[in-house]
Amino acid sequence: MATKVVMEALSPTMEEGRLVKWLKNEGDAVKQGDVLAEVETDKAVMELVARGDGVLRKRLAAEGDASAVGTLLAVIAPADENIDALIAGAAPAAAPAAAPATAPPAQSEGATPLPETPAQSQGEASAPPEEKQTRTVTAPPQPPLPPSRSSGFGAVTSAPSAASPPGDGRRPRSSPLARRLATERGLDLAQLRGSGPGGRIVKKDIESAPAAGRERPAAAAKQPVKRLISREGDYQDIPLTQIRKTIARRLAESIGPIPTFYLTAEFDAERASEMRAQLKELGDDYKVSFNDIVIKAVANALSDHPEVNAHWAGDRIRHFNRVHVAMAVAVDEGLITPVIFDADRKGIGEISAEAKHLAGLARQRKLTPEQYTGSTFSVSNLGMFGIEHFTAIINPPEAGILAVGAVEPKTVVVDGQVVVRQRMRVTMSCDHRVIDGATGARFLQSVRRLFENPLLLVI
Repeated sequence: MATKVVMEALSPTMEEGRLVKWLKNEGDAVKQGDVLAEVETDKAVMELVARGDGVLRKRLAAEGDASAVGTLLAVIAPADENIDALIAGAAPAAAPAAAPATAPPAQSEGATPLPETPAQSQGEASAPPEEKQTRTVTAPPQPPLPPSRSSGFGAVTSAPSAASPPGDGRRPRSSPLARRLATERGLDLAQLRGSGPGGRIVKKDIESAPAAGRERPAAAAKQPVKRLISREGDYQDIPLTQIRKTIARRLAESIGPIPTFYLTAEFDAERASEMRAQLKELGDDYKVSFNDIVIKAVANALSDHPEVNAHWAGDRIRHFNRVHVAMAVAVDEGLITPVIFDADRKGIGEISAEAKHLAGLARQRKLTPEQYTGSTFSVSNLGMFGIEHFTAIINPPEAGILAVGAVEPKTVVVDGQVVVRQRMRVTMSCDHRVIDGATGARFLQSVRRLFENPLLLVI
């Protein structure tokens, strides 16, 4: 029996996808679960798999084509089955509602569909997003709440690609450097025995481990194709990628209808600089960035100010009891915001390791939908580019975003004396429907207190 290969909703906000590359040719035998093609969604490049057995009889979409969710892309059928009627009637398929899945709450405007389950038929497509005017927010079940707020340099507790937990349900203890090396070498931390304190896996354990069968040099990993703008002619039109289309739509949803106001403050970064230098002296395992410290300070402040840790939902405001901080990551074709879940309950070291891991996946276009949806607040940092001050656009339905500038030495007056100190400017964009001026100011005061006294973040 013939099986339709349709453009599936491979991410919660996907309305159309671009077929990057066919991995099967017409006439190839395929089995259920085989990867047929690579598809560029609005956030990442993902795999389109076969939902039936047979022969790939006909490919109806060419590489580079953008197709709406539900569009017929190919037909799988026995070699002797007549598929003329299917090909002749090729049209966007009806899209039933997607099956629910356990995932963090969706952050996009409108009721957001969830990714298809593996068991869903290839001939069916997930439901397209509802009209943007709906302005409701779906909230699927969330992962279990971690037991307590943490501030140490322990193992990452929610990195989506971390090693599988051992048989007792606990993750192996490991240093951030060991986790990074293990990821690069394709090693499963659960299969290693640590030689560090308390059985902690450290760098030398990774280096002495035998190479894994799935080891792949970093240079061989698939990299996004960089677009080169030709110098010939008066101009060049470049078709929009899926991620750029989504950015344009999301910004139009934000800057127009959202009544936004801005709060700017300058933080003293002297103690944060000293703490970073002291941690760096302990070794690579303890290196953290200013952004890691900011994320931890923001997360703890959000825990104390639930009125800011909120979403606008049209006819109501949703206040969250858990803190999920998104961090903006620049990629070749735009911007994506992976999420650090329960950031207030993780230590700075854990946040640092997870942030590096997620940023690496983002630049390789390998993030899964569960890794970039569900945030309750966002942080955008351009300090590493030497930007002293900027304003960021709110990611609806969130109620705020913090824009972080560069840490620079400045002449200031301290206790009546003119001194040079490290300073950092931040600007918070606030949705006035959710956050009032005094509310936002009190939140920034809390962030300032935590950032300027970073020992509060590690006790």
